[in-house]
Amino acid sequence: MPAAVPPADPATRASRLATLLSVAAALVWIPQAFLLAVALGRALDAETTDPVAAMLWPVAGFLALALLRAGLDAAAHLAATGTAIDAKVALRRRIAATVARWSPADSLRPPAGEIANLAADQIEAIEPYIVRYAPARTRMMVVPLAILAVTFTISWAAGLLLLLAGPIIPVFMSLIGAAARERSERQLGEIGGLTGVLLDRLSGLETLRLFGAVEASARAIADAGERIRSRTMSVLALAFLSSAVLEIFAAIGVGLIAVWVGFSLIGWIDFGTTLWPLTATSGLFVLLLAPEYFQPLRDFAAAYHDKASADAARARVADLVDAPRLSILGSVEGTAGRPARAAPPAVTVTALAVRGATDRAEMLASFDLDVAAGECIAVLGPSGTGKSTLLAAIAGLAPAAGGEIRIDGEAMTADIAQRLRRRMAWVGQDSALFQGSLAANLRFAAAPDVAAAAIDDALALAACGFVGRLPNGLATRIGADGSGLSGGEARRIALARAALGDADLLLADEPTAHLDAETAALVREGLLRLARGRTVIIATHDRTLAALADRVVEIGAPGEPPLAARSALEEPA
Repeated sequence: MPAAVPPADPATRASRLATLLSVAAALVWIPQAFLLAVALGRALDAETTDPVAAMLWPVAGFLALALLRAGLDAAAHLAATGTAIDAKVALRRRIAATVARWSPADSLRPPAGEIANLAADQIEAIEPYIVRYAPARTRMMVVPLAILAVTFTISWAAGLLLLLAGPIIPVFMSLIGAAARERSERQLGEIGGLTGVLLDRLSGLETLRLFGAVEASARAIADAGERIRSRTMSVLALAFLSSAVLEIFAAIGVGLIAVWVGFSLIGWIDFGTTLWPLTATSGLFVLLLAPEYFQPLRDFAAAYHDKASADAARARVADLVDAPRLSILGSVEGTAGRPARAAPPAVTVTALAVRGATDRAEMLASFDLDVAAGECIAVLGPSGTGKSTLLAAIAGLAPAAGGEIRIDGEAMTADIAQRLRRRMAWVGQDSALFQGSLAANLRFAAAPDVAAAAIDDALALAACGFVGRLPNGLATRIGADGSGLSGGEARRIALARAALGDADLLLADEPTAHLDAETAALVREGLLRLARGRTVIIATHDRTLAALADRVVEIGAPGEPPLAARSALEEPA
């Protein structure tokens, strides 16, 4: 039995329909030009007794074909626009799906501003490519050949002039287009970089003010803007150059045909016709066809820059999507519907190995850990030894290259990773706070019908007394990444959110890093309150915090012998 043929992609069918309609609209000009030439020829004929009556039917036919051509053009544009919208949506979904799978533990992720610029702005370059370039490319291949064939039936000389002038234009366009593509790629790279830098500076404006670096940052942004201006002007200069080259050759071709037709009609040239002597009607017909012979070439040249921009945008999407990244294990659905809090789980890590996504370097090697149910342990070690990587692997945010992780006896696999993550809460150095009110940020991890009393209890547990002193309390709005809050306040809000989520396994990554002594003490106090009745694993440099844990595990760099777990922070004898 023959294999079933898969159905055609609707977007592809719509694109083909748009191209066919566009070509048909362009070809309608040939009979239009003939009818217009007939009307003008009859008007110029001295033997015509009633020029108006003689022109009536050709003009009526010309107008009818004009309506047909307009309808075909409109239908082609609608079909192409629909295809372009579908293509943009598909690319944006692809970007969103890719970014959603990236692990928060991946420090090499592109800035959010750069990704947003690519998804929101640069992908818009796809629409001109589909709407203008794809139909223009087909028109360039079909329409000039049709006009050339009609012209040769009237005059081989005029046809030869068109044949010689036409191919020169695509050659020059291809040479200029290669440079245009390269410049467009550089321009898009500069724009994406500036967007990322600008968002980064805005989110850290308070820090810049604190260190007196506002002016230096402003100069850096101004320099980046100047580079974009230079890149943009470079692309525009090339576009104007290509247009000028095309217009020169088109003008020369049309001018030579006009000279030949004029000299033939006054009798100065008596060669070049094909089947019959040149008349006013046939001469006008050739003259009317000549500009339309070059028009598809003009359209293609203008749209070629759309192709360069679209190619650059698609290349950036491919680079983003295909780049090796640390990926979240399992599905990436939200944590809505967190199960009711159960007994705190035991966590077992056996011979765990984690490698980087890009260089495959060992981030963690052959690591073992046993955490009893309800135990609070601190993982202590120098920077770069894999403490954060360990927490990410336990949460399924970094895939293991070897070994095994079990939570309450269940192996952390892709099939159940999301279900296991629903039992967890994460508190890190960079609290994931979003633009909106404090209440909305707290409710993000809670049940939709969470009571106000539960929110107050979570705030008290996390030592968030500062919220009550704010003029608008929980209605206070903050910016992205906790802008408007100090680092310590953001950490305590993250602790309160973790408490409100009612997880039974808490993972804390450097919760007191970069905080002053007073704020760090408040965070420690909130963390210890939150640890009651939960299994807690803390990665930290803070020996004061580690001393408060039930047990301390020291971790060495990958390749070093594992350090023994100790129940206190006493130095070995």
